[in-house]
Amino acid sequence: MPTVLIVDDDPAILEILRVYLRQEGFRVLEARDGTRALSLLPQANVAVLDWMLPGMTGLELARRAHATFPELPLLMLTARDGEEDKLRGLEGGADDYVTKPFSPREVVARVKVLLRRVGVREVIEHGELRLDVRARAATLRGEPLGLSKLEFDLLFTLAQYPGLAWTRERLLERVWGLDYPRMERVVDVHVTGLRRKLGDDAERPRYIETVRGVGYRFREDGQDESPRTP
Repeated sequence: MPTVLIVDDDPAILEILRVYLRQEGFRVLEARDGTRALSLLPQANVAVLDWMLPGMTGLELARRAHATFPELPLLMLTARDGEEDKLRGLEGGADDYVTKPFSPREVVARVKVLLRRVGVREVIEHGELRLDVRARAATLRGEPLGLSKLEFDLLFTLAQYPGLAWTRERLLERVWGLDYPRMERVVDVHVTGLRRKLGDDAERPRYIETVRGVGYRFREDGQDESPRTP
């Protein structure tokens, strides 16, 4: 399930965007200031940022987010509708710009466009394995796998980027969240459970491959032996 981070100090805006985004199947994270937002960025697939935030401005947050996570799409949400302001936002790292008052449906539509640009798909198919992100359904040869929430999120994270090696620490950040204790063994336990449900052999995997000294990656045909890491 793609994760949207909403950063706004207005509780009403957080609530309405949360409702509309969840209705469309998104996982939603929320922050009311830039400091909290920075801690949540590793878990997000896209971020919606208010310009006027307490302490760190949305523009500064966008610059710092773009410097650390250059592939993370950023949507600026603000009452500043002047052309110069829009240019400053876009030059500061934002990928899109919506002015207040806004339509929640328009924000959701723009989020979907940004996710399509970076390749976050709603359905992932790999041979006989199929993941439907909106329905949170995983099937193998047409039969449901019966995955837990964490198992689905872990499999989706890996399958979304075949061939990309994830460290256990990065998987903990992305799937479990930054507030979760740094117990990397938890990742191994859930990968073992996934392999069992997939009928996967750790020694000759069809899906989840162990990258020694690094972590795990979703196998792709013809991949080389030098692991890429996020």
